[in-house]
Formats: sequence, structure tokens, C-alpha cells
Amino acid sequence: MRKLVAAAATAALLGLTACGSGSLSSTDETSSGSPAAEGLTAIEVGVIPIVDVAPIYLGVEEGLFEAEGLDVTLTLAQGGAAIVPAVTSGQMDFGFSNITSMIVGRSKGLPVQMVAPGGSSTGDPDADFAAVMTKPDSGIETTKDLEGKKVGVNTLNNISDSTISEAVKQAGGDYESIEFVEIPFPELSGQLAAGTVDAIAAVEPFVTIAKADGAVPVFSNYAEPVDDLTVAVYFASDEYIQENPETVEKFVRALKASQEFAEANPDKVRAILPSYTSLKPEVIEQLTLPRYSTEVNGASVEEVARISLDRGLVEEIPDMETLLPAY
Repeated sequence: MRKLVAAAATAALLGLTACGSGSLSSTDETSSGSPAAEGLTAIEVGVIPIVDVAPIYLGVEEGLFEAEGLDVTLTLAQGGAAIVPAVTSGQMDFGFSNITSMIVGRSKGLPVQMVAPGGSSTGDPDADFAAVMTKPDSGIETTKDLEGKKVGVNTLNNISDSTISEAVKQAGGDYESIEFVEIPFPELSGQLAAGTVDAIAAVEPFVTIAKADGAVPVFSNYAEPVDDLTVAVYFASDEYIQENPETVEKFVRALKASQEFAEANPDKVRAILPSYTSLKPEVIEQLTLPRYSTEVNGASVEEVARISLDRGLVEEIPDMETLLPAY
């Protein structure tokens, strides 16, 4: 039996959030789960109600996990701050998080390892599921124009502010002059309109919502400055991986099949979103989907680790062999 560790201590060690920690629901809930069918292995996966996790919902619906002998419970949480301690304490078997949170967590001694890809950037700065946005009359037209400005991000010292500052640095701007302000995703558009910040870093569906409110994109901080960026991943604890290697391999196969299915069937991705989010149909129709890759791009993760070190998010880059997927 897996030893339980104090979840509160883990949470205190690192307040982790996934890339969509601004939840689309006000409370945690469990879906797609039932008592394990005979002959199936029951697993619980912590997810957040954003577009990135649509493939795993499709995989459950299409029977891809059942075909691997798995009975999956998908538990919605507000963000990684709840999921990470649940996974490391053994309350959940797998979880979803952005890669910066994984890098920071591993560097602080959290026993977490990536096992499968989540959402990835489309690679197109003009058509990605993440965007830095501003008012049409703000005078911010290029990446470099962000220097000296206030930029709203959902979480400080994480993937959004570090990639934005790196993009400004590469554009020749004074990235250290940017003032980042922590604002939950659902409030970003309103705070931009109110003038609290000069620009915001949004991900879908909040990009589409902000556009409807009159905001305009400047660039995508996921499409650049890191090439072919794996934005988020599924992960498990070292202990769970060591004790349940066959179950992990089955989960990875089913998840990759689900990612492939989602990439080939964008209409089904959009159709399943109402089952676990409160998004309106007109938003679902317009939003830009992530790319659902079947592999984690290790080079992009290593580049984000370098950026995290340069920005002081970590004191040293963690051992990437223990963090990157072995599958």
C-alpha cells in the first residue's frame, strides 16, 4: 500500500498551478467515474476544466482506456495547487499540470514525473490557443513594446510571465522592466478594460472571450519564444510509477491514443467541452484549439527549464531524466 504523506506540507512547499488554474467551475467535482468494472483497474486522474484536457474525456467516452483495461475517474480541481499534493500523497494516481510547475516542483524535491503529453502550442504566433492581448489604442504593437508595462498573468513566477519576459528579451527589450500582476483568468479581460493592466496573457477560452470584449492579440507567448512548446503534461509520483509500471504503461498508451483521436477530430473536441465546462456554444465554436501531440517535446521542456533558471524560478535545473517521460 502506498504511504501517504502530508498533503498540506506538499502544498506549502510549492503552490503549483496548471496553465488553466482559473477554473471554469466554482467547485471541484468528479465525473466520468463509476465503481470499477470487473476485470478493469480503477485509476483517478486530476484535471482542470479547460480545453487542454478534452482528449482524455474523449478517450474515456470512446472506450480507449477501457480497451487498455482501465476504469477512469476524472476529478475536476481548481488547479495544480490541488492536484499536485493529491498525486504525491496517493489520493490521485495521475494529474495534469503545465511544464513550468513540473520543473519547479522537481527542483524543490517533489517526487513527480511526466508520463504523457497534454496540450501543445500550435506553433503559429498568429493562431495559437494562448495570446498576449491589449487594447486597440494601447500603443503596444510588438513584443518589445511590453517593456515597462503592466501585464496580467494568472499566476506569478510560472509559465506565462517567464515566456513573456523571454520573448521581450529576445526582441531586444528590457524584460526586467515589465511589471507582472496576478489576476485569475476569468478576470483578465475585465481588468484590461478597466485599465488595471496594459496587457494580459490569456489562454483559451479566455482569448476568445477577450476578443469579444474588444481586446487584440500582440503575439503568442506559447508559440514563441520556445519552438514546438509542450505546454502541459500528465504526471504521476515516483512511487506510483515504481509500484504500478503496467498500469502506467496502459495509461500512457490510452492517453496517446486519445491525443491522436482528438487531433484528428476537432469537431468532437468541441462537442465534448460542454460535458465538463460551462462554456457557451458561441465561444466553443470560435476558440483556437491546442495541438494534441502524442509526444512530449523534451527540447522545449529543457528550454523552459533554462528560462526558469534565468528568471530565478529555480535555483538549479532538476535532473531532466527523472522528470521527462520514460515512455
